[in-house]
Amino acid sequence: MKKLLVTTALALALAPPAFAQSKLSEAERADFRAEVRAYLLEEPEVLMEVFAILEERRNTDAVADDLAMLKTNADEIFNDPASWVGGNPDGDITVVEFMDYQCGYCKKAFEDVAELVSSDGNIRFVVKEFPILGEQSDLASRFAIAVLQTDGAEAYEKVHDALMVMRGAVTPDNLASIGADVGLADVDAVMAHMTSAKVTAVIDANRALAQRLAINGTPTFVIDKTLVRGYVPLDGMRQIVEGQREG
Repeated sequence: MKKLLVTTALALALAPPAFAQSKLSEAERADFRAEVRAYLLEEPEVLMEVFAILEERRNTDAVADDLAMLKTNADEIFNDPASWVGGNPDGDITVVEFMDYQCGYCKKAFEDVAELVSSDGNIRFVVKEFPILGEQSDLASRFAIAVLQTDGAEAYEKVHDALMVMRGAVTPDNLASIGADVGLADVDAVMAHMTSAKVTAVIDANRALAQRLAINGTPTFVIDKTLVRGYVPLDGMRQIVEGQREG
């Protein structure tokens, strides 16, 4: 009897509301609820079973939703010509990072991501400038994007790396110093380009893409067909990459 009660309770808990309500009269439903409540007070571990099933279902639905979003937006995620591409451009796995230079966890992930890309040798790495943490974030991203647009990918990589390890405030003077340190041809031209419509368009596009992917924090990674929200240590990222390779 108890086994039947548990099975029925689980079925009703997981069934659509209209289905669950259509099977019992009001009086029968009240009696059933009382019986279930009494049983759960005696055997509370049953609730853990119900919660585990519900959590598994939520996780499965979330993965399916992520896959659908990634598929719909794949070209803009992986092949956007306005985003910097590093690592192996012909790699079998693409890692895309939505990042903010003022984000502590992005800075924490910086060395892990660099080690992942360099040690693997077969990863294509894409950076999405996604400034969400205030004026200094926006200023840093504008500088990096301006460098990419005026001085190219090699200069961008140097500036990006410098900004990721930078610990002081982001100011125009500090950005100009970084530009001089990495050898930009014309720092003043880069600084003037930061407020251009072309730079703004990149930031706006990345924010719109993030909204479609339900990304509201940094770092967020797209690793092939997996959406990873938040910081993941190096070993964890390696496991995800290998899981994607295995299909």
